[in-house]
Amino acid sequence: MARTVGSDGARTEDAIRQAAISLIAERGFEAMTLRELAGRVGVQPGSIYRYFPSKARMLVDLLVEHLQFLLGQWEAGRPATDDPVALLRAFVDFHVRLHTLRRREVFVANMELRSLAPADRRRVVALRRRYEDILTDILRAGSEAGAFHVPDPRIATFAVLAMLTGVGSWYREGGRLGRRELVEQYTQLAMQCVGAVDTGSAHRAVNAHEGRRD
Repeated sequence: MARTVGSDGARTEDAIRQAAISLIAERGFEAMTLRELAGRVGVQPGSIYRYFPSKARMLVDLLVEHLQFLLGQWEAGRPATDDPVALLRAFVDFHVRLHTLRRREVFVANMELRSLAPADRRRVVALRRRYEDILTDILRAGSEAGAFHVPDPRIATFAVLAMLTGVGSWYREGGRLGRRELVEQYTQLAMQCVGAVDTGSAHRAVNAHEGRRD
């Protein structure tokens, strides 16, 4: 008999989600089987269907959950200011910290769009655009105020996000740089990328969410 995680359905569902993220990150969505997933969690294969009607639906839920988490965390911790420079500092802080803490989720979200059905892909891409729009709005406001110098805020958004998101592919806990130092350097790079008039000292980055940990 398979070992069960416990009678708490919410705990079991969370265990399935976490194991699925790990397996997809390790092997890819197409290579992962529900039997393999059930074995890692310690439940019968049929139990997976109590929480997810199909493997495809599981992937959609994982990607949607990740993006909704990012959007919700940003809104909850967004600084109460209209200063575009302060907002950009806060966004860089938020993005780098979350993308180093949730490296597996980020990897799966970026790599497995290709595995979604067209309608599901449109849903996930719409959420990604909402997240991209946060940065675009900051850069557009800064450009209009003369704080940033970018010819096209949307193109600048893609450039900055590509730079920031890449941190998740190489950052390791216990490496040469801690998150605080990493955020400082990426903040300075982002400010230079958008031609910020007042780049200042990167250590002035605004805290993007309460209770952050270095």
